[in-house]
Amino acid sequence: MLEMIDIGIDRAVAFQMSGKITEEDMQRVLAEARGKISQHGSIVMLEQIDSFSGIELSALVEEFKYLIHVGLKDITKVAVLTDKRWVEKVVSIEDKIFRGIDIKSFAIEDKAQAIAFLNDN
Repeated sequence: MLEMIDIGIDRAVAFQMSGKITEEDMQRVLAEARGKISQHGSIVMLEQIDSFSGIELSALVEEFKYLIHVGLKDITKVAVLTDKRWVEKVVSIEDKIFRGIDIKSFAIEDKAQAIAFLNDN
């Protein structure tokens, strides 16, 4: 499940993840991203990962369709809040692969630091 959260940054798409991600969850987040991009030109993202038990194939298809049509050029920063070591490793790899996006992981309790990172131009 993906639940949208407000972190006080107008151009931010922020959500909390728990359990399994559905196609409906992905559509909701991607619609929010499209809306913010059309409004602000570029966005930052905050992903709070409380638990993760998988993703529906249809949700992956939605994400890939979005990436093909919109791409990643409008995302400038991503902060990932997690207490999962394996997620931190994935974030580190993604930061190297997606060079145009500044991607960092933070401990769940460091949410204020993650928001400051996203707010810093």
